[in-house]
Amino acid sequence: MNKEIKRKLRCAVYTRKSSEEGLEQEFNSLHAQREACEAYIASQRSEGWALIREHYDDGGVSGGTLERPGLKLLLADIEEGLIDVVVVYKIDRLSRSLMDFSKLVEVFDRNNVTFVSVTQSFNTTTSMGRLTLNILLSFAQFEREVTGERIRDKIAASRKKGMWMGGTVPLGYDVKDRRLVINKSEAKTVRLVFERFAEIGSATVLARELRANGTTTKQDKPITKNYIYRLLNNRVYIGEAVHKGQSYPGQHKGIITRKLWEKVHAILRTSPRKRASNTRAQTPALLRGLLFGPDGAAFSPSHTRKKDRLYRYYVSQTVLKHGAGTCPVGRVPAGEIETAVVDQLRAVFRQPEIIMGTWKVAKPHDASITEADAREALMHFDPLWDELFPVEQARIVQLLVERVDIGLGGLDVRLRIDGLSRLVCEMREAAA
Repeated sequence: MNKEIKRKLRCAVYTRKSSEEGLEQEFNSLHAQREACEAYIASQRSEGWALIREHYDDGGVSGGTLERPGLKLLLADIEEGLIDVVVVYKIDRLSRSLMDFSKLVEVFDRNNVTFVSVTQSFNTTTSMGRLTLNILLSFAQFEREVTGERIRDKIAASRKKGMWMGGTVPLGYDVKDRRLVINKSEAKTVRLVFERFAEIGSATVLARELRANGTTTKQDKPITKNYIYRLLNNRVYIGEAVHKGQSYPGQHKGIITRKLWEKVHAILRTSPRKRASNTRAQTPALLRGLLFGPDGAAFSPSHTRKKDRLYRYYVSQTVLKHGAGTCPVGRVPAGEIETAVVDQLRAVFRQPEIIMGTWKVAKPHDASITEADAREALMHFDPLWDELFPVEQARIVQLLVERVDIGLGGLDVRLRIDGLSRLVCEMREAAA
């Protein structure tokens, strides 16, 4: 007489406990969940159910995410065909998100795995079990969203009172008793950043100064241009707390005065290009000693004032010596000619043959410079230019340009190849 042999169903127990509820609560701890699930599996021994030894536990992990070590191990073993039944104490132990759970059910179905909840009687292989599952998970997700709303409301109310609600501690402060207190040594750095930016108006130049001085962030990393901008826009430094774009009086002391804050932000509201042009008159002329007319005579920078406005231009030495009309191009507006030269430089640096030529010239001086170094340095010149302070712009033009000839037909800009190689070396060192 042949007896039908039942295939054993390998049963895995999954347990989870979120950090908000505490891992040691009675009747719902990881241990209590496992005991209940093991007892249920034992009751189904006549149906061929057998407990596997592997533990799939996630203690102190929220059910709102699938990024859980125990769950990942469970799914990996399911994909390997090692599990036939997944048993949990309650449905929301596996997931509190309906969308996430639907993904898990897809994995179960693809691998012919049954999902069972000990305290909620249903089976995912039946349509009624799926309907019950979706209803229960909808309530679980609703509960989670309501809890999230309560937490967000509490955080918003606390921020409006100016309280510190955690997160990355800003440079210049430490946290004591859940309050921000001023760190005197770091506060000096913060004041330096605000004061120097108010003086020079360039985050790029300031970042270079700070790196040269060995000044670092709170995490001991070099200070970058983007870090400076974030620091300059952080209202915590004037004693305020910000929540969703709204600022409120904070319970901490500010590091800088509101007058300095307003001065810095008046500069920030001006575009980098305009900042450079506004302070151009205070710096050496960009093309001093580089500009020559059609007769070979040099052009000299000059200016005049009308109604408190400054007008800058370059004038030919021929005109200065012999009078107007003695040179076909006697005077040119400084802003226009300087912009034209810089635009030509920017266009030239986008050409592969210029990059290759720069690399070949730079290589004998520094064998470690690669073609990629030259390409990266010259391609970064274009976006970097507008961030440079006028003094630095003038220095770079003097470094790169050998001569600019101006005629009736336009401009002819002659570059210093050795200057290009020096620029590549400078930018490479600055990025190191």
